[in-house]
Amino acid sequence: MGSTGSDRERRTGRRLLATEIAKFGVVGGACYVIDFGSYNAFHAGLGWGPLTCKVLATVLAATAAYLGNRHWSFRHRARTGLPRECALFFAMNAIGLGIALACLGFSYYILGLHGVLAQNVSGNVVGIGLGTLFRFCAYQRLVFLNPDNVKAARPRTGLAPRTSGLSRSEPAMELGA
Repeated sequence: MGSTGSDRERRTGRRLLATEIAKFGVVGGACYVIDFGSYNAFHAGLGWGPLTCKVLATVLAATAAYLGNRHWSFRHRARTGLPRECALFFAMNAIGLGIALACLGFSYYILGLHGVLAQNVSGNVVGIGLGTLFRFCAYQRLVFLNPDNVKAARPRTGLAPRTSGLSRSEPAMELGA
């Protein structure tokens, strides 16, 4: 028996998801190094407080993450305008930061774990790990939209992006490309 169109669409959809996850992971790994390195440089090197350091490190990493995710991980998704994407991207990162800060704050202030290792485990392993799961889902569903989504209109014209000839699971070309 041959595979049906819906079987092919599911396989194509799974391949696209696997590609997005892999690219998101590469961008995330690079940004993790930025976050981890800058947190430790600010905290251990400059002696700043742990929460201040985490906020600054996250802002640096999030800026690099936006560029990597918009221009590589999710480049095949519709462009919905820089102001909209940036606002949602940084709002989702603020929530991700809140998750990391909650983990770090709980460890530091509630459990009284003030060592560098404990802070790195709570903020840079547990906090970033949970925040990353949240961010991937949020980026896919809210920030970098599928071209078939009704909100994925061309920013300048208001017209829906052209996806003629594409199935729902096939990636579309970037608008304006």
